[in-house]
Amino acid sequence: MEDVQQTAASEAQTATHMVRTEQLVKCFGSNVVLDGVDFTVDRGQVVVVIGPSGSGKTTLLRCLNHLEKIDGGRIYIDGQLVGYREKNGKLIEDSEANIALMRSQVGFVFQRFNLFAHKTALQNIIEAPIQVQHRPKDEVIEQAHELLRKVGLSEKADAYPHRLSGGQQQRVAIARALAMNPKLMLFDEATSALDPELVGEVLAVMRQLAEEGMTMVVVTHEMGFARDVADHVVFMDKAQIVEQGPPQQIFNDTQNERTRKFLGRVLG
Repeated sequence: MEDVQQTAASEAQTATHMVRTEQLVKCFGSNVVLDGVDFTVDRGQVVVVIGPSGSGKTTLLRCLNHLEKIDGGRIYIDGQLVGYREKNGKLIEDSEANIALMRSQVGFVFQRFNLFAHKTALQNIIEAPIQVQHRPKDEVIEQAHELLRKVGLSEKADAYPHRLSGGQQQRVAIARALAMNPKLMLFDEATSALDPELVGEVLAVMRQLAEEGMTMVVVTHEMGFARDVADHVVFMDKAQIVEQGPPQQIFNDTQNERTRKFLGRVLG
């Protein structure tokens, strides 16, 4: 009876979050990259994950949509187990079809833009909604033009990636992710591959999405964005969440020496 009550309580708690992980573990060989990570993101919340290189930030994002298979714990997105299903009290890997369906609901913007070089900006955006979601082409093309306007690139619909700056390519990548109508957006160092003068145009699009209520998990070294846009900041180091809280707390009243040293280095 107690187990049933605990399960019901856990499911009720999960339902209040867009993202929830329980004691998440990920290893690469003998290297533990995530060590018992408990992490939540509420609907409409912007959570920014900061920390030194190698702390597990990118791996956390990749586990959230099963690009990396976890070695322990559980991940829920919108109340549903990610990558696995429960059978007789044990987790077994889910079907490829179910995993693909889950991924189609989670937008992922990578460090590198990963655009199809042989397709125009418009063609890059419409590919997945037509091929994966089987939506009508006319409807998808109309939405793609709207998204290009949204990211400030309405005049670049017919441009190929090599004709676009890095910032423009990344904005196309964001529009491509949004074309799937995701319930969650993941950003992995979306500005780190850009020249400094191009960073602002991508951050502006991300700020707009945050203002519109998109649920977002953002891994970034852009501390200004974390301070100004995040609802919640998570500091990771050595495979664990060391400290988390509102930006005001993390940046102005941090309680942890490791957090303080990190911020001292990156903020100067």
